[in-house]
Amino acid sequence: MAELLRPARGGFLRPFGCGWFIREFLLRRGPNGSPVINPEVGAPQVDVFHFYKRALMRPTAVDQATRVEEKQARLERRGIDPSNIESLAEKYLARMPYKSRGCRFHSFVVYFSNLQRLNWVESSGREEPSSFQDHYPPGPPRRYFRLTDAGRATPETAWTNPYRALYG
Repeated sequence: MAELLRPARGGFLRPFGCGWFIREFLLRRGPNGSPVINPEVGAPQVDVFHFYKRALMRPTAVDQATRVEEKQARLERRGIDPSNIESLAEKYLARMPYKSRGCRFHSFVVYFSNLQRLNWVESSGREEPSSFQDHYPPGPPRRYFRLTDAGRATPETAWTNPYRALYG
């Protein structure tokens, strides 16, 4: 029987998926250099989105630097130098635009609302006031979200594709 070609985790173009990151972040594991939060309080959607985008940038820069160093080492007929990879990764990370990795905020909000419909995340009850600028009325409050018991019990395979869990 033929086995389908598919990635282990995260999709074909990303080192990890959005659902996996949200789960690990809200479980207080701080994936890929993101900060560790209190799992009972949770975090606002905006913060989860920001740290997801920042966490995607580092592996992307390292992957790009590794490919360039491998190609250069092959051309120069020498061994691969890990210090070159690290310096190239820092250079690529500094130049990488924030918007170039991962989804846009609206797509993230839609994705997050599906997690709420599955009852995997819930509002923790904590809110912060927010405002747009000095001359505008206050914006909607920043609501903090945390994992539910159902979200903790859901296997990692379901977190990789919540649409399948929602729509079957």
